Amino acid sequence: MPDQIFHPVRTERAAPNFRTIALIVASAMLMENVDATVLATALPTMARDFGVDAPSMSIALTSYLLSLAIFIPASGRMADRFGSRTVFRSAIAVFVAGSIACALAPNLFLLVVARLIQGVGGAMMMPVGRLVLMRSVARKDMVNAMSWLLIPALIGPIIGPPLGGFIVTYLDWRWIFYINVPIGIVGFILVSIFIDEVKGKAIGPFDTVGFIFSGISLGSLLFGFEMSSREGEASAAVFLIAIGLLFGICYLRHARKHPAPIMDFSLMKVPTFGTSVIAGSLTRITQGAQPFLLPLLFQVGFGMSAATAGQIVIATAIGSMAMKPLSGPVFRRLGFRNSLIINGLLGTLGYGLCAAFSPEWPVSVMFAVLTLSAFFLSFQFMAYNTIAYDEISHERMSSATSFYTTFQQLMLSLGICIGALALHGSMTISGSEQPKLHDFSTAFIVVTIISLAATIWNLRFAPNAGSEISGHRRKDAAAAAAEH
Repeated sequence: MPDQIFHPVRTERAAPNFRTIALIVASAMLMENVDATVLATALPTMARDFGVDAPSMSIALTSYLLSLAIFIPASGRMADRFGSRTVFRSAIAVFVAGSIACALAPNLFLLVVARLIQGVGGAMMMPVGRLVLMRSVARKDMVNAMSWLLIPALIGPIIGPPLGGFIVTYLDWRWIFYINVPIGIVGFILVSIFIDEVKGKAIGPFDTVGFIFSGISLGSLLFGFEMSSREGEASAAVFLIAIGLLFGICYLRHARKHPAPIMDFSLMKVPTFGTSVIAGSLTRITQGAQPFLLPLLFQVGFGMSAATAGQIVIATAIGSMAMKPLSGPVFRRLGFRNSLIINGLLGTLGYGLCAAFSPEWPVSVMFAVLTLSAFFLSFQFMAYNTIAYDEISHERMSSATSFYTTFQQLMLSLGICIGALALHGSMTISGSEQPKLHDFSTAFIVVTIISLAATIWNLRFAPNAGSEISGHRRKDAAAAAAEH
Protein backbone atom coordinates (compact mmCIF):
# COMPACT_ATOMS: atom_id res chain seq x y z
CA MET A 1 0.00 0.00 0.00
CA PRO A 2 1.80 3.19 -1.15
CA ASP A 3 2.65 6.14 1.04
CA GLN A 4 0.10 8.46 -0.53
CA ILE A 5 -2.72 6.46 1.05
CA PHE A 6 -1.76 8.02 4.35
CA HIS A 7 -1.55 11.55 2.92
CA PRO A 8 -4.84 13.33 2.36
CA VAL A 9 -5.05 16.33 0.07
CA ARG A 10 -3.50 19.13 2.10
CA THR A 11 -3.98 22.86 2.11
CA GLU A 12 -1.17 25.35 1.58
CA ARG A 13 0.21 24.92 5.08
CA ALA A 14 3.33 22.80 5.58
CA ALA A 15 2.83 19.22 6.63
CA PRO A 16 3.63 18.79 10.34
CA ASN A 17 6.33 16.40 11.49
CA PHE A 18 4.98 12.94 12.29
CA ARG A 19 6.16 13.34 15.88
CA THR A 20 3.93 16.39 16.26
CA ILE A 21 0.86 14.45 15.15
CA ALA A 22 1.78 11.43 17.27
CA LEU A 23 2.30 13.56 20.39
CA ILE A 24 -1.00 15.40 19.90
CA VAL A 25 -2.89 12.12 19.63
CA ALA A 26 -0.86 10.52 22.45
CA SER A 27 -1.52 13.47 24.79
CA ALA A 28 -5.28 13.20 24.30
CA MET A 29 -5.18 9.47 24.89
CA LEU A 30 -2.94 9.89 27.96
CA MET A 31 -5.53 12.27 29.42
CA GLU A 32 -8.16 9.59 28.92
CA ASN A 33 -6.06 6.69 30.22
CA VAL A 34 -4.99 8.53 33.37
CA ASP A 35 -8.54 9.69 34.07
CA ALA A 36 -9.84 6.13 33.74
CA THR A 37 -7.47 4.87 36.46
CA VAL A 38 -6.98 7.86 38.75
CA LEU A 39 -10.65 7.84 39.77
CA ALA A 40 -10.43 4.45 41.51
CA THR A 41 -8.20 5.89 44.24
CA ALA A 42 -10.64 8.70 45.01
CA LEU A 43 -13.83 6.62 45.25
CA PRO A 44 -13.85 6.24 49.07
CA THR A 45 -13.46 10.00 49.54
CA MET A 46 -16.15 10.72 46.96
CA ALA A 47 -18.47 8.25 48.68
CA ARG A 48 -18.18 10.20 51.94
CA ASP A 49 -18.96 13.47 50.16
CA PHE A 50 -22.02 11.98 48.47
CA GLY A 51 -23.24 10.23 51.61
CA VAL A 52 -23.18 6.71 50.13
CA ASP A 53 -21.18 3.57 50.91
CA ALA A 54 -17.96 3.00 49.01
CA PRO A 55 -19.12 -0.10 47.04
CA SER A 56 -21.93 1.98 45.53
CA MET A 57 -19.33 4.19 43.86
CA SER A 58 -18.30 1.38 41.52
CA ILE A 59 -21.08 2.49 39.19
CA ALA A 60 -18.96 5.58 38.47
CA LEU A 61 -16.42 3.24 36.85
CA THR A 62 -18.84 0.89 35.12
CA SER A 63 -20.91 3.72 33.61
CA TYR A 64 -17.79 4.86 31.77
CA LEU A 65 -17.21 1.32 30.51
CA LEU A 66 -20.79 1.26 29.24
CA SER A 67 -20.21 4.31 27.04
CA LEU A 68 -17.00 2.81 25.72
CA ALA A 69 -18.72 -0.45 24.83
CA ILE A 70 -21.58 1.25 23.01
CA PHE A 71 -19.75 3.94 21.07
CA ILE A 72 -16.32 2.51 20.16
CA PRO A 73 -17.77 0.35 17.33
CA ALA A 74 -19.57 3.40 15.89
CA SER A 75 -16.47 5.62 15.92
CA GLY A 76 -15.19 4.54 12.52
CA ARG A 77 -18.46 5.27 10.76
CA MET A 78 -18.66 8.66 12.48
CA ALA A 79 -15.14 9.54 11.29
CA ASP A 80 -16.01 8.51 7.73
CA ARG A 81 -19.14 10.62 7.67
CA PHE A 82 -18.00 13.78 9.46
CA GLY A 83 -14.21 13.63 9.04
CA SER A 84 -11.51 12.30 11.35
CA ARG A 85 -10.36 15.75 12.51
CA THR A 86 -13.91 16.89 13.28
CA VAL A 87 -14.74 13.74 15.24
CA PHE A 88 -11.42 13.69 17.11
CA ARG A 89 -11.74 17.34 18.03
CA SER A 90 -15.37 16.84 19.06
CA ALA A 91 -14.36 13.82 21.15
CA ILE A 92 -11.89 15.97 23.10
CA ALA A 93 -14.57 18.63 23.63
CA VAL A 94 -17.13 16.08 24.83
CA PHE A 95 -14.57 14.47 27.15
CA VAL A 96 -13.68 17.85 28.67
CA ALA A 97 -17.36 18.80 29.03
CA GLY A 98 -18.00 15.49 30.75
CA SER A 99 -15.00 16.10 33.04
CA ILE A 100 -16.37 19.50 34.08
CA ALA A 101 -19.78 17.94 34.73
CA CYS A 102 -18.12 15.24 36.87
CA ALA A 103 -16.28 17.88 38.91
CA LEU A 104 -19.51 19.82 39.51
CA ALA A 105 -21.68 16.78 40.28
CA PRO A 106 -23.44 17.24 43.65
CA ASN A 107 -24.55 13.61 43.97
CA LEU A 108 -23.87 10.12 42.68
CA PHE A 109 -26.68 10.10 40.11
CA LEU A 110 -25.41 13.20 38.31
CA LEU A 111 -21.84 11.90 38.52
CA VAL A 112 -22.93 8.74 36.68
CA VAL A 113 -24.66 10.84 34.00
CA ALA A 114 -21.50 12.93 33.62
CA ARG A 115 -19.35 9.80 33.38
CA LEU A 116 -21.58 8.49 30.60
CA ILE A 117 -20.99 11.74 28.70
CA GLN A 118 -17.28 11.54 29.38
CA GLY A 119 -17.27 7.96 28.09
CA VAL A 120 -18.76 9.04 24.76
CA GLY A 121 -15.78 11.32 24.24
CA GLY A 122 -13.37 8.63 25.39
CA ALA A 123 -14.87 6.04 23.08
CA MET A 124 -14.29 8.31 20.08
CA MET A 125 -10.81 9.44 21.12
CA MET A 126 -9.20 5.98 21.18
CA PRO A 127 -9.97 4.62 17.69
CA VAL A 128 -10.28 7.97 15.91
CA GLY A 129 -6.97 9.12 17.38
CA ARG A 130 -5.34 6.03 15.91
CA LEU A 131 -7.15 6.67 12.62
CA VAL A 132 -5.83 10.25 12.53
CA LEU A 133 -2.31 8.89 12.88
CA MET A 134 -2.82 6.26 10.19
CA ARG A 135 -4.10 8.83 7.72
CA SER A 136 -1.53 11.52 8.52
CA VAL A 137 1.79 9.68 8.80
CA ALA A 138 3.86 8.17 6.00
CA ARG A 139 4.46 4.43 6.18
CA LYS A 140 8.21 4.87 6.63
CA ASP A 141 7.53 6.84 9.84
CA MET A 142 4.78 4.57 11.16
CA VAL A 143 6.97 2.55 13.56
CA ASN A 144 8.28 5.65 15.32
CA ALA A 145 4.84 7.27 15.40
CA MET A 146 3.23 4.16 16.87
CA SER A 147 5.89 3.96 19.57
CA TRP A 148 4.78 7.40 20.76
CA LEU A 149 1.12 6.42 20.60
CA LEU A 150 1.65 3.31 22.72
CA ILE A 151 3.04 5.19 25.73
CA PRO A 152 -0.31 6.49 27.12
CA ALA A 153 -1.88 3.03 27.15
CA LEU A 154 1.07 1.62 29.07
CA ILE A 155 1.87 4.34 31.59
CA GLY A 156 -1.68 5.63 32.18
CA PRO A 157 -2.73 2.74 34.46
CA ILE A 158 0.59 3.03 36.32
CA ILE A 159 0.66 6.76 37.12
CA GLY A 160 -3.11 7.04 37.61
CA PRO A 161 -3.41 5.55 41.14
CA PRO A 162 -0.51 7.51 42.74
CA LEU A 163 -1.73 10.71 41.06
CA GLY A 164 -5.20 10.06 42.43
CA GLY A 165 -3.76 9.50 45.90
CA PHE A 166 -1.86 12.79 45.73
CA ILE A 167 -4.93 14.76 44.61
CA VAL A 168 -7.18 13.22 47.26
CA THR A 169 -4.58 13.77 50.00
CA TYR A 170 -3.53 17.33 49.21
CA LEU A 171 -6.32 18.74 47.03
CA ASP A 172 -10.03 18.16 46.46
CA TRP A 173 -11.11 15.06 44.51
CA ARG A 174 -12.81 17.32 41.97
CA TRP A 175 -9.36 18.31 40.66
CA ILE A 176 -9.15 14.80 39.19
CA PHE A 177 -11.56 16.07 36.55
CA TYR A 178 -10.51 19.73 36.43
CA ILE A 179 -6.97 18.85 35.32
CA ASN A 180 -8.45 17.52 32.07
CA VAL A 181 -9.72 20.99 31.11
CA PRO A 182 -6.45 22.77 30.21
CA ILE A 183 -5.06 19.61 28.60
CA GLY A 184 -8.22 19.24 26.51
CA ILE A 185 -8.26 22.90 25.45
CA VAL A 186 -4.64 22.74 24.29
CA GLY A 187 -5.35 19.47 22.49
CA PHE A 188 -8.40 20.94 20.75
CA ILE A 189 -6.36 23.89 19.48
CA LEU A 190 -3.44 21.73 18.31
CA VAL A 191 -5.75 19.33 16.47
CA SER A 192 -7.34 22.31 14.71
CA ILE A 193 -3.92 23.59 13.62
CA PHE A 194 -2.02 20.44 12.71
CA ILE A 195 -4.51 17.71 11.78
CA ASP A 196 -6.05 17.56 8.29
CA GLU A 197 -9.70 16.75 7.68
CA VAL A 198 -10.25 13.39 5.99
CA LYS A 199 -13.61 11.79 5.27
CA GLY A 200 -14.11 8.18 4.26
CA LYS A 201 -16.36 6.85 1.56
CA ALA A 202 -19.87 5.93 2.73
CA ILE A 203 -20.39 2.21 2.06
CA GLY A 204 -23.96 1.70 3.21
CA PRO A 205 -26.66 2.69 5.70
CA PHE A 206 -25.86 2.97 9.39
CA ASP A 207 -26.20 -0.40 11.10
CA THR A 208 -28.71 0.51 13.83
CA VAL A 209 -29.58 -3.06 14.80
CA GLY A 210 -25.92 -4.01 14.89
CA PHE A 211 -25.21 -0.92 16.99
CA ILE A 212 -27.76 -2.10 19.58
CA PHE A 213 -26.63 -5.74 19.54
CA SER A 214 -22.93 -4.88 19.79
CA GLY A 215 -23.56 -2.32 22.54
CA ILE A 216 -25.47 -4.82 24.69
CA SER A 217 -22.96 -7.57 24.02
CA LEU A 218 -19.82 -5.54 24.64
CA GLY A 219 -21.29 -3.68 27.60
CA SER A 220 -22.35 -6.92 29.28
CA LEU A 221 -18.99 -8.57 28.61
CA LEU A 222 -16.98 -5.61 29.91
CA PHE A 223 -19.14 -5.34 33.04
CA GLY A 224 -19.01 -9.09 33.56
CA PHE A 225 -15.23 -9.26 33.25
CA GLU A 226 -14.81 -6.24 35.52
CA MET A 227 -17.16 -7.62 38.19
CA SER A 228 -15.42 -11.00 38.20
CA SER A 229 -12.49 -9.39 40.01
CA ARG A 230 -14.72 -8.35 42.95
CA GLU A 231 -15.65 -10.39 45.98
CA GLY A 232 -19.22 -11.69 46.16
CA GLU A 233 -20.28 -10.73 42.64
CA ALA A 234 -19.48 -13.96 40.79
CA SER A 235 -23.14 -14.76 40.02
CA ALA A 236 -23.78 -11.32 38.54
CA ALA A 237 -20.56 -11.55 36.53
CA VAL A 238 -21.51 -14.94 35.07
CA PHE A 239 -25.00 -13.66 34.20
CA LEU A 240 -23.62 -10.59 32.42
CA ILE A 241 -21.02 -12.60 30.50
CA ALA A 242 -23.76 -15.03 29.39
CA ILE A 243 -25.90 -12.09 28.19
CA GLY A 244 -22.90 -10.65 26.38
CA LEU A 245 -22.20 -13.93 24.59
CA LEU A 246 -25.87 -14.36 23.64
CA PHE A 247 -26.13 -10.92 22.07
CA GLY A 248 -22.71 -11.42 20.50
CA ILE A 249 -24.07 -14.47 18.67
CA CYS A 250 -27.12 -12.44 17.63
CA TYR A 251 -24.82 -9.74 16.27
CA LEU A 252 -22.75 -12.22 14.26
CA ARG A 253 -25.90 -13.65 12.65
CA HIS A 254 -27.09 -10.12 11.86
CA ALA A 255 -23.70 -8.97 10.51
CA ARG A 256 -23.65 -11.69 7.85
CA LYS A 257 -26.72 -10.13 6.21
CA HIS A 258 -25.99 -6.41 6.61
CA PRO A 259 -24.10 -4.67 3.75
CA ALA A 260 -22.11 -2.46 6.14
CA PRO A 261 -22.02 -3.99 9.65
CA ILE A 262 -20.88 -1.71 12.44
CA MET A 263 -18.17 -4.26 13.33
CA ASP A 264 -16.84 -5.80 10.14
CA PHE A 265 -15.59 -9.30 10.95
CA SER A 266 -14.57 -9.82 7.33
CA LEU A 267 -11.49 -7.77 8.27
CA MET A 268 -10.23 -10.90 10.03
CA LYS A 269 -9.66 -12.42 6.58
CA VAL A 270 -6.90 -9.87 5.94
CA PRO A 271 -3.81 -11.92 6.94
CA THR A 272 -1.77 -9.37 8.92
CA PHE A 273 -4.83 -7.78 10.53
CA GLY A 274 -6.50 -11.04 11.58
CA THR A 275 -3.27 -12.52 12.90
CA SER A 276 -2.43 -9.34 14.80
CA VAL A 277 -5.90 -9.21 16.41
CA ILE A 278 -5.69 -12.83 17.61
CA ALA A 279 -2.05 -12.80 18.72
CA GLY A 280 -2.39 -9.35 20.26
CA SER A 281 -5.55 -10.39 22.12
CA LEU A 282 -3.80 -13.38 23.68
CA THR A 283 -0.84 -11.26 24.73
CA ARG A 284 -3.11 -8.58 26.21
CA ILE A 285 -4.37 -11.15 28.70
CA THR A 286 -1.07 -10.63 30.51
CA GLN A 287 -1.16 -6.86 30.10
CA GLY A 288 -4.66 -6.71 31.55
CA ALA A 289 -3.90 -9.00 34.48
CA GLN A 290 -0.70 -7.33 35.68
CA PRO A 291 -2.18 -4.05 37.05
CA PHE A 292 -4.64 -6.21 39.01
CA LEU A 293 -2.29 -8.94 40.28
CA LEU A 294 0.92 -7.03 41.02
CA PRO A 295 -0.43 -4.51 43.57
CA LEU A 296 -2.31 -7.33 45.32
CA LEU A 297 0.81 -9.49 45.44
CA PHE A 298 2.95 -6.75 46.96
CA GLN A 299 0.34 -5.45 49.42
CA VAL A 300 -1.54 -8.62 50.41
CA GLY A 301 1.09 -11.28 49.69
CA PHE A 302 4.18 -9.37 50.86
CA GLY A 303 2.51 -7.00 53.35
CA MET A 304 3.99 -3.89 51.71
CA SER A 305 2.40 -0.46 51.97
CA ALA A 306 0.56 0.95 48.97
CA ALA A 307 3.32 3.52 48.50
CA THR A 308 6.08 0.89 48.42
CA ALA A 309 4.11 -1.31 46.06
CA GLY A 310 3.53 1.66 43.77
CA GLN A 311 7.26 2.41 43.66
CA ILE A 312 7.95 -1.12 42.42
CA VAL A 313 5.14 -1.22 39.90
CA ILE A 314 6.38 2.04 38.36
CA ALA A 315 9.09 -0.16 36.81
CA THR A 316 6.62 -1.14 34.11
CA ALA A 317 6.30 2.50 33.02
CA ILE A 318 10.08 2.89 32.90
CA GLY A 319 10.46 -0.24 30.78
CA SER A 320 7.75 0.92 28.40
CA MET A 321 9.40 4.32 27.91
CA ALA A 322 12.84 2.77 27.35
CA MET A 323 11.52 0.75 24.41
CA LYS A 324 10.71 3.72 22.18
CA PRO A 325 14.13 4.71 20.74
CA LEU A 326 15.12 1.10 20.00
CA SER A 327 12.06 -0.09 18.09
CA GLY A 328 13.05 1.21 14.66
CA PRO A 329 16.54 -0.34 14.52
CA VAL A 330 15.25 -3.70 15.78
CA PHE A 331 12.51 -3.84 13.13
CA ARG A 332 14.95 -2.90 10.37
CA ARG A 333 17.28 -5.72 11.38
CA LEU A 334 14.83 -8.50 12.31
CA GLY A 335 11.56 -7.60 10.56
CA PHE A 336 8.14 -7.82 12.18
CA ARG A 337 7.78 -11.62 12.26
CA ASN A 338 11.06 -12.39 14.04
CA SER A 339 10.65 -9.40 16.35
CA LEU A 340 7.18 -10.52 17.41
CA ILE A 341 8.32 -14.07 18.10
CA ILE A 342 11.42 -13.12 20.10
CA ASN A 343 9.99 -10.20 22.06
CA GLY A 344 6.73 -12.01 22.73
CA LEU A 345 8.56 -14.91 24.35
CA LEU A 346 10.94 -12.71 26.36
CA GLY A 347 8.24 -10.34 27.60
CA THR A 348 5.68 -13.00 28.50
CA LEU A 349 8.20 -15.27 30.21
CA GLY A 350 9.54 -12.25 32.06
CA TYR A 351 6.13 -11.59 33.57
CA GLY A 352 5.89 -15.32 34.25
CA LEU A 353 8.84 -14.84 36.63
CA CYS A 354 6.45 -12.92 38.88
CA ALA A 355 5.17 -16.36 39.91
CA ALA A 356 8.51 -16.89 41.67
CA PHE A 357 8.53 -13.55 43.51
CA SER A 358 8.73 -13.81 47.30
CA PRO A 359 9.47 -11.40 50.18
CA GLU A 360 13.03 -12.73 50.20
CA TRP A 361 13.70 -11.35 46.72
CA PRO A 362 15.61 -8.02 46.73
CA VAL A 363 13.35 -5.18 45.61
CA SER A 364 15.97 -4.16 43.06
CA VAL A 365 15.80 -7.57 41.37
CA MET A 366 12.00 -7.52 41.17
CA PHE A 367 12.18 -3.96 39.83
CA ALA A 368 14.65 -5.08 37.14
CA VAL A 369 12.47 -8.05 36.12
CA LEU A 370 9.38 -5.84 35.75
CA THR A 371 11.34 -3.20 33.82
CA LEU A 372 12.70 -5.70 31.31
CA SER A 373 9.36 -7.47 30.94
CA ALA A 374 7.57 -4.19 30.26
CA PHE A 375 10.30 -3.25 27.78
CA PHE A 376 9.72 -6.35 25.67
CA LEU A 377 5.92 -6.35 25.91
CA SER A 378 5.56 -2.66 25.09
CA PHE A 379 7.66 -3.37 22.01
CA GLN A 380 5.30 -6.25 21.26
CA PHE A 381 2.13 -4.15 21.44
CA MET A 382 3.66 -1.40 19.33
CA ALA A 383 4.48 -4.04 16.70
CA TYR A 384 0.93 -5.44 16.74
CA ASN A 385 -0.59 -1.97 16.53
CA THR A 386 1.55 -1.17 13.49
CA ILE A 387 1.54 -4.41 11.47
CA ALA A 388 -2.22 -4.81 11.87
CA TYR A 389 -2.87 -2.11 9.25
CA ASP A 390 -0.21 -3.15 6.74
CA GLU A 391 -2.71 -4.65 4.28
CA ILE A 392 -5.78 -2.54 5.15
CA SER A 393 -7.03 -0.37 2.31
CA HIS A 394 -7.71 3.32 2.81
CA GLU A 395 -11.46 2.75 2.49
CA ARG A 396 -11.51 0.20 5.33
CA MET A 397 -9.11 1.99 7.68
CA SER A 398 -11.83 3.54 9.85
CA SER A 399 -13.63 0.21 10.28
CA ALA A 400 -10.34 -1.49 11.10
CA THR A 401 -9.34 1.01 13.81
CA SER A 402 -12.70 0.80 15.61
CA PHE A 403 -12.70 -3.01 15.33
CA TYR A 404 -9.14 -3.29 16.65
CA THR A 405 -9.76 -0.86 19.52
CA THR A 406 -12.90 -2.73 20.54
CA PHE A 407 -11.01 -6.01 20.89
CA GLN A 408 -8.13 -4.29 22.62
CA GLN A 409 -10.44 -2.90 25.32
CA LEU A 410 -12.28 -6.20 25.65
CA MET A 411 -9.15 -8.30 26.06
CA LEU A 412 -7.65 -6.00 28.69
CA SER A 413 -10.82 -6.48 30.74
CA LEU A 414 -10.70 -10.22 30.07
CA GLY A 415 -7.15 -10.26 31.44
CA ILE A 416 -8.44 -8.93 34.77
CA CYS A 417 -11.18 -11.56 34.70
CA ILE A 418 -8.81 -14.46 34.05
CA GLY A 419 -6.31 -13.23 36.64
CA ALA A 420 -9.07 -12.92 39.25
CA LEU A 421 -10.60 -16.30 38.39
CA ALA A 422 -7.21 -18.03 38.58
CA LEU A 423 -6.48 -16.38 41.92
CA HIS A 424 -9.87 -17.23 43.42
CA GLY A 425 -9.78 -20.74 41.94
CA SER A 426 -6.44 -21.45 43.61
CA MET A 427 -7.78 -20.07 46.90
CA THR A 428 -10.82 -22.34 46.66
CA ILE A 429 -8.70 -25.42 46.00
CA SER A 430 -6.36 -24.64 48.90
CA GLY A 431 -9.25 -23.64 51.17
CA SER A 432 -7.76 -20.27 52.13
CA GLU A 433 -9.84 -17.15 52.73
CA GLN A 434 -6.96 -14.77 51.96
CA PRO A 435 -4.68 -15.25 48.94
CA LYS A 436 -1.32 -16.83 49.74
CA LEU A 437 1.88 -16.61 47.73
CA HIS A 438 1.17 -19.88 45.91
CA ASP A 439 -2.25 -18.53 44.86
CA PHE A 440 -0.61 -15.54 43.22
CA SER A 441 1.92 -17.85 41.58
CA THR A 442 -0.90 -19.91 40.09
CA ALA A 443 -2.58 -16.80 38.68
CA PHE A 444 0.65 -15.54 37.08
CA ILE A 445 1.32 -18.95 35.54
CA VAL A 446 -2.20 -19.19 34.08
CA VAL A 447 -2.09 -15.80 32.33
CA THR A 448 1.47 -16.48 31.14
CA ILE A 449 0.50 -19.79 29.51
CA ILE A 450 -2.41 -18.14 27.70
CA SER A 451 -0.22 -15.33 26.41
CA LEU A 452 2.49 -17.76 25.30
CA ALA A 453 -0.08 -19.24 22.90
CA ALA A 454 0.31 -16.03 20.88
CA THR A 455 3.62 -17.47 19.61
CA ILE A 456 1.66 -19.95 17.47
CA TRP A 457 0.00 -17.03 15.71
CA ASN A 458 3.19 -14.97 15.48
CA LEU A 459 4.70 -17.81 13.48
CA ARG A 460 1.91 -17.35 10.92
CA PHE A 461 3.10 -13.89 9.90
CA ALA A 462 4.82 -13.91 6.53
CA PRO A 463 8.62 -13.45 6.75
CA ASN A 464 8.35 -10.18 4.83
CA ALA A 465 5.19 -8.92 6.59
CA GLY A 466 5.34 -5.14 7.07
CA SER A 467 8.67 -4.87 5.27
CA GLU A 468 7.71 -1.55 3.69
CA ILE A 469 7.01 -0.13 7.16
CA SER A 470 10.05 -1.59 8.92
CA GLY A 471 12.59 -1.15 6.12
CA HIS A 472 13.69 -4.77 6.63
CA ARG A 473 13.23 -5.81 3.00
CA ARG A 474 14.79 -2.62 1.64
CA LYS A 475 17.88 -3.28 3.72
CA ASP A 476 18.16 -6.83 2.37
CA ALA A 477 17.78 -5.55 -1.19
CA ALA A 478 20.51 -2.95 -0.69
CA ALA A 479 22.85 -5.59 0.70
CA ALA A 480 22.21 -7.88 -2.25
CA ALA A 481 22.91 -5.06 -4.69
CA ALA A 482 26.17 -4.26 -2.92
CA GLU A 483 27.32 -7.88 -3.25
CA HIS A 484 26.86 -7.71 -7.01
